[in-house]
Amino acid sequence: MCVPGALLIRYVPAWRNDVALFVCAGLAIIPLAGLMGKATEALAAHVGQGIGGLLNATFGNAAELIIALMALQKGLISVVKASVTGSIIGNLLLVLGMSMLAGGARHPVQQFNRTAVRSGMSSLALAAVGLFIPTVFHLTAATRPGGRDPVIEQRLSLAIAGILFATYVCSLAFSLKTHRQFFATKKDQAEPLEWRKYRPIVVLVAATVLVAWLSEFLVASVEAARKALGFSEIFIGVIVVAIIGNAAEHSSAVMMAVRDKMDLSLGIAVGSSQQVALFVAPVLVFASYAFGAPMTLEFTVPEVVAVITAVYILAQISGDGESNWLEGAQLIGLYLVLAVLFYFLPAER
Repeated sequence: MCVPGALLIRYVPAWRNDVALFVCAGLAIIPLAGLMGKATEALAAHVGQGIGGLLNATFGNAAELIIALMALQKGLISVVKASVTGSIIGNLLLVLGMSMLAGGARHPVQQFNRTAVRSGMSSLALAAVGLFIPTVFHLTAATRPGGRDPVIEQRLSLAIAGILFATYVCSLAFSLKTHRQFFATKKDQAEPLEWRKYRPIVVLVAATVLVAWLSEFLVASVEAARKALGFSEIFIGVIVVAIIGNAAEHSSAVMMAVRDKMDLSLGIAVGSSQQVALFVAPVLVFASYAFGAPMTLEFTVPEVVAVITAVYILAQISGDGESNWLEGAQLIGLYLVLAVLFYFLPAER
């Protein structure tokens, strides 16, 4: 219902309302993102484990990437950056917190593969440092006699983006090729993929086109909706846009945790954050040059602190290879604390 609703609000002049368009387009993207995920999994089942893993890794955050590219094209760089950090902390704290809480409510103690989690957390730690360095450089250069140089900051971010992307390629080779036995989990026999060979391709293409179309509606109405709702750009990006983009991962991770498949739940949440930090963020930096408005990896101090805190807390909680409902509640509590911070954070001048 939300897809035709968004189309009517956008193209019928008498019904035009930017706040309604923003809400309707956001709600319409959520099931489409889930459909893209199912189509990717079905396609992966047909092409084999190696290529299938690459497809899952590449298209796992397609919705977030499409929304961010649309926002980048419109020049909403602060919203794009906020959506990157929001997606990382949303997956690590909200998605995984809800998964541990829901799973722990049915299973007192859930166990998972510590080797796979450690690998993902190490990559996220590197990504956190990569996001931290440009901010430190910016703050430090501003205090020096020569002052900050935007061109140098762009070059620094471009170099770090290249390093993060190369690390992402290495992590794919590690998990899909050289050490894939460490990441093996039991398949979910309750939901066999019965899609015919060409159906996943048709569904994936159609869903991607619709998500791109609706993302344009979402981005076009974000400024009017932000002012009407009284939100700052950073809150819209970190909380609202990130939740829309992560909704598909959220439902899948919670469902796996309830079935006592915590390995899969952690793989979805941590893997998604890893893809955003090491793949989506560098791709956005590269794409920004094509749009004629180079984007840096310089984030605000609260964003950097939020990412580092989320990575550190999750590393502490996941170190024993076990989870329970209280740890899930703690992760959700931390996410809500950060959400309150970004809600009350004054807009940049």
